[in-house]
Amino acid sequence: MRFKRTFALLLSGSILLFTAPAVFAAQTDQADQQATPVSAAASKQTSEQLQQLVAPIALYPDALVGQILAGATYPTEVVEADRWMEQHSQLQAQQLADEVDQQPWDPSVKALTQFPSVLANMDKNLSWTSSLGDAYVNQPQDVMDAIQVMRQRAQTAGNLESTPQEEVTTQGQTIVIEPANPEVVYVPEYDPWVVYGAPVLMWPGWYAYPGLYYVGPGIGFGLGFSLGFFGGFGWGWQHWGFDWAHRTIIYNHNTYVSHSTTIVNRNNFRGGRPAFNSRGSAGPQHGFAAPHGSLGTRSGAISGFNHGGVARGYSFRGQSSFGGGFHAGGGFHGGGGFHLGGGHR
Repeated sequence: MRFKRTFALLLSGSILLFTAPAVFAAQTDQADQQATPVSAAASKQTSEQLQQLVAPIALYPDALVGQILAGATYPTEVVEADRWMEQHSQLQAQQLADEVDQQPWDPSVKALTQFPSVLANMDKNLSWTSSLGDAYVNQPQDVMDAIQVMRQRAQTAGNLESTPQEEVTTQGQTIVIEPANPEVVYVPEYDPWVVYGAPVLMWPGWYAYPGLYYVGPGIGFGLGFSLGFFGGFGWGWQHWGFDWAHRTIIYNHNTYVSHSTTIVNRNNFRGGRPAFNSRGSAGPQHGFAAPHGSLGTRSGAISGFNHGGVARGYSFRGQSSFGGGFHAGGGFHGGGGFHLGGGHR
């Protein structure tokens, strides 16, 4: 009897020993699964926060906004590209375009080299850039909505209207901004914290980059960027646009899909789990134009956006032809000679 009792105790102890780790692991996995939605919900930004985030770029031409949002998902490459531009300031015109084309950056980052001051601003305000890319990945439609809200606010304040530099049109509830001249793109200069009427809370640590910041409530323009030398490359200006109806960025007439792992590694792959691209292999990937009906999803890399991908005509209107020379240093400087809004119209 004593032997049987002892054997029973040993048997029950063995069962406990071998099953406890499995039970603990199951409980841990369950806890992780329960914690994930809470973490995701906690990181979601409010409408007011997103409006503050997009304030510095909401009044830029549509295609440029698309390049910035896409490029912001590659903050490391933004820094690398800006430093590269500084180190190769002697390159101009076709030589610059040829050298940029050979770099290993995402097409969106290459496209930003067409606008050196914009690229430099993203580098100098890297925290903002990273946050913008983060928001674009996790809340793409909310980010697009925030841009439209800010445009409406600027228009209501009398600071957004068509000029010799850009054309502002309203299509339903959507405000579209495009270059007035298809061969030259102007980047508006404005104070993003006052141009929208009611003041917007300044982004913490924001650095007002020279050439993109205009003191006062209105909008100014400097010299334009002539993009003729960049027109022949697959990442050039004419390859970018917006499908506002579906709140997507258009690249090569399809929905742009970013495969950057930078933000995903920070937000979605904690605990030492690796990042994978959509084909299942580890390592960083670059964005591409997803064919219609084959758009990316959140599968271990920065997501694609399942909201369509058909490029509307207005997204590329007036953007198919580029000519003219390329101004030194990008052809743009601060202190522009034309201003609108706030008594400067």
